[in-house]
Amino acid sequence: MSFQDENTLFRTLFGDTPKIRVLEYLLEGRELDHSIGDIAEGAGINRVTLFRMWNEMIKSQIIAHTRDIGNAKLYKINATNPYVKILIEVFDRIINVDFQEERIKKKVLV
Repeated sequence: MSFQDENTLFRTLFGDTPKIRVLEYLLEGRELDHSIGDIAEGAGINRVTLFRMWNEMIKSQIIAHTRDIGNAKLYKINATNPYVKILIEVFDRIINVDFQEERIKKKVLV
């Protein structure tokens, strides 16, 4: 099962939309920078769909350009944006709750 097919708590809470998938992918890999193609593939959406929302995400400073490698431009979630900082905190809390629930389920099964 790939990331795109997983039923994650984040998507369950906020909806399984292309933008939520992109945010989830970038939040999970927030220490790394990604090409647009990698983001689309990792989020499980079409590049055209990503391009439709891309300028809005750049304009609202959710995503930041980090560097260029050859012709490829690399981006990552803009952790300096105050709204993104809150989103990161919420994401981490959701992941922690999900992890705790899985751990409890495994203990019950054993």
